[in-house]
Amino acid sequence: MNKLTESSIRKAETYEKQYKIYDGDGMFLLVHPNGSKYWRMKYTFEGKSKLASFGVWPQVSLKEAREMRQDAKQKIKRIKYSSQLIRKRTKKFIMLIQTIVLINGTN
Repeated sequence: MNKLTESSIRKAETYEKQYKIYDGDGMFLLVHPNGSKYWRMKYTFEGKSKLASFGVWPQVSLKEAREMRQDAKQKIKRIKYSSQLIRKRTKKFIMLIQTIVLINGTN
């Protein structure tokens, strides 16, 4: 984790095709052929791969991008926990409704 430095970002060369320089914990710098450098973070939510954007370097510094990564990871974790709770409660509610239907159906 935290593999990049401001110096290594500044010195990153441009090529014909865009490429990624990884910092760790899902975050990377996407370097475009025109020299622009974009902060991105790959993560998984509900089994699907997602991509978060944190802005363009140098407007968003390495330190700021790392703070955004931490904030995003915490938010994702809270959302995942909340969606798990909702699924559990929904299953319990459905089972309750099915039980009520069975009880009322036998009378």
